[in-house]
Amino acid sequence: MSPLPVRPPHQEGTPIVSSSPSSLSSPSSARTSASLHLAVALDGAGWHPAAWRDPAARPRDLFTAGYWADLVAEAERGLLDFVTIEDSLGLQSSHLLEPDGRTDQVRGRLDAVLIAARVAPLTRHIGLVPTVVATHTEPFHLSKAIATLDYVSAGRAGLRVQATRRPNEAAHFGRRALPRFELRDLHSPPVRELTAGLLDEAADYVEVVRRLWDSWEDDAEIRDVATGRFVDRDKLHYIDFEGKHFSVKGPSITPRPPQGQPLVSALAHEEATGAPFRFVARSADVGYVTPHDIAQARAVVAAVRAEQDAAGRAEEPLHLFGDLVVFLDDDPTAAQARRERLDAFAGDPYTSDARIFTGTPAQLADLLLEFQQAGLSGFRLRPAVLGHDLHAITRGLVPELQRRGVFRSSYEADTLRGLLGLARPANRYSPELSASIERGAPLSA
Repeated sequence: MSPLPVRPPHQEGTPIVSSSPSSLSSPSSARTSASLHLAVALDGAGWHPAAWRDPAARPRDLFTAGYWADLVAEAERGLLDFVTIEDSLGLQSSHLLEPDGRTDQVRGRLDAVLIAARVAPLTRHIGLVPTVVATHTEPFHLSKAIATLDYVSAGRAGLRVQATRRPNEAAHFGRRALPRFELRDLHSPPVRELTAGLLDEAADYVEVVRRLWDSWEDDAEIRDVATGRFVDRDKLHYIDFEGKHFSVKGPSITPRPPQGQPLVSALAHEEATGAPFRFVARSADVGYVTPHDIAQARAVVAAVRAEQDAAGRAEEPLHLFGDLVVFLDDDPTAAQARRERLDAFAGDPYTSDARIFTGTPAQLADLLLEFQQAGLSGFRLRPAVLGHDLHAITRGLVPELQRRGVFRSSYEADTLRGLLGLARPANRYSPELSASIERGAPLSA
């Protein structure tokens, strides 16, 4: 294999969970598709906390539009399905619950939705999935922002929904206080109850967003100059959502997005309560999971599918992507040496919620195909150093998967839903669908 290119164009957050609707060619094909889907998670200089000190990093460019445009252009060059863009309501921190005060790691970030909107006109095919925090923000504002992104990108928008239990982030808003607890309390009944409550709130948040996207029928805009009618008011609908956490009347002030329903995704860690899996099963089109071996992957997939069935979504598509942090080089010893060098800069061995892979693109391809047998339909890779490992993915891993006949050789759809085999859903408020519901047909998300 020729050396992997490393070009100058070029931390891990700790949310509880990060979080579209349509159908595949058949309801179960999201579970059995032979072709692999790939996404990358973009975060600062990379997922290793010392990534900014790698020679391939561009720390002086982190807060420039060109930096993010270069990253997404490289991901699109590799024919990836989409990129996710990390965000949070607090500074990055290696501490799970509170800022750690360190000044030797990347701190500060740009707004993920605005990054995606800036990059959208510069790309043509790749999906753009910014992270949004549901816990302290308003679903009405978010629905409008993602609908706008879907227009700007011509149907390539999504979102990754996150919930947060960090007290310091709640203090930014002053609307409520979240209890402080120690790491040793993470699996205690009070913290589990808190987590489940925040994820129930996030599920309501997603439901409001989805209803607002549907609150304009597709042909609500008439734009008839002769009659002076721009919009058909009868095709705008109040959503009248009343729940424990939100009361939203609607309709939206943005017409229905080009995809109808942009992609909704979430990160679901394994947890004793099952709340993250339940949230993904109830609310998402793509769930990111973090198994560390094939047995755990099978168990996680089975658990999410059981929750999906319990939520009444058994016939709806739900992609499950495995998350992995990757250190990639032609020589596995070089990848290991690079990881050790970064660990030395950071002062501690790097750990992650996801499996950490250190090796060659061919070895990673072997692992992905093994994990796929557990029922995963794709993978979201977290490059340890974006300036190095993103290129290793697009120019090393992708060609390897193409040689094995499991990854596309060109983009075959114009929208993000299309890339994932998801049909554009009918509007829940359209007369045709309303009549279908009255006849007893189920309402898909």
